[in-house]
Amino acid sequence: MSETQGFEALQSLSSNPESAPREPVIDQYGRAYATGKRKNAVARVWIKPGMGVISINGRTEEV
Repeated sequence: MSETQGFEALQSLSSNPESAPREPVIDQYGRAYATGKRKNAVARVWIKPGMGVISINGRTEEV
């Protein structure tokens, strides 16, 4: 049988500082690097301040 726990136990899990999102590290050019993974796919992204133009693999998209 599984043990039943209340909402207090669930709240204590969400307040774990290890699971909090990391602060972005900004390099000397004002960029932040991010990596996203799902199954075998990996996405690497450099995010930098700009005019709001999104460019993916040399192609631009309007927001």
